[in-house]
Amino acid sequence: MILERFKVPVKDQVFVSEAALRRTVTQIFEKLGLTPEDAAEGADVLTMTDLRGVETHGVSNMLRAYVRDYKAGKLDSRSGWRIVRESPGTAVIDAERRLGIMVGPKAMRLAIDKARRVGVGVVTVFNSGHFGAIGHYAMQAAEQGMVGVCFTGAGLSVVPTFAAKPLLGTNPIALAAPARHEAPMLFDAATSAIAGNKIRLAMRVGSPLLPGWVTDKEGIPIMEEKPVFDRDEYHQAPLGGTREQGSHKGYGFAMMAEVLSTVLSGALPTMLAAGSGSKNHFAAYNIEAFTDPEQFKDTMDGMLKTLRTATPAPGQERVLYPGLSEAEEIQHRRAHGIPLHKEVIQWFGVCTGEMGLEPLATMR
Repeated sequence: MILERFKVPVKDQVFVSEAALRRTVTQIFEKLGLTPEDAAEGADVLTMTDLRGVETHGVSNMLRAYVRDYKAGKLDSRSGWRIVRESPGTAVIDAERRLGIMVGPKAMRLAIDKARRVGVGVVTVFNSGHFGAIGHYAMQAAEQGMVGVCFTGAGLSVVPTFAAKPLLGTNPIALAAPARHEAPMLFDAATSAIAGNKIRLAMRVGSPLLPGWVTDKEGIPIMEEKPVFDRDEYHQAPLGGTREQGSHKGYGFAMMAEVLSTVLSGALPTMLAAGSGSKNHFAAYNIEAFTDPEQFKDTMDGMLKTLRTATPAPGQERVLYPGLSEAEEIQHRRAHGIPLHKEVIQWFGVCTGEMGLEPLATMR
């Protein structure tokens, strides 16, 4: 669940419907040369991300970056990929510079198909563009009654514990699991103290960063609130912020994601090959290969309900579990609209105008 400090201020909110956002994003991708199928696939990833309230990885930050990279020739708009290696339960994919939000859904579907046949399916992808919110792909497996797991290795923005310069990306980890009556569990988090895109949100809404989220240019954690005006004035810290608060754990999680996404694909991490693109690990676990699926869902319900109904600490309204607020946000935003920042609406206006498209329709 996104912190209040990163949400669009009420005075700056402009609401759009799910249908309008899907339609306009699909049209933008088609104008960039993508097939209607790939355009709709990418629009689904972005729209569902905004419906879940994960604004860091929705249209506000990411669509403009994708448009820029397609126009600059950094991404290939053609459909397809190259299978480098494959077995009944695994595959390695060279995305050949395709955007991750088009490749990712297909890769997880392949992992799911393999899991149906042999119990577990694992697909790794390298040489790709950005994958967006990887929880989306983990949820694909949960929606098929499986457990989905994803890891990403990409970028150079996070300083390892005790290091002076960034050598790792934010390297997120996601896991989704189905339940019967409760909302599915969905955990999706960067292994850095703060996701990189949250810093873009902080700049947009004028919110300072908290102590331990970033380091100075020498790798020393900044331990006071810090307004952000220029992303080049700091580096990101691992989850934990400082060694005393457990930054070595965030550093270790980032390394875990790098090994499973990058090295297992036969690729090089960004620290060894600058500009080598994103790498991802998609895994689907077929529950019936491990235990009775109905028992699994009942047990998940018992665990998630116990957490949801746990006694909150003084001053707190309730206890959440990963995925609960996202499920509630989907229902709320489908009913009332998706709040976008007025600056994002202005960007859409410029983008659609340049492409000769109808403007993004707003609700109010």
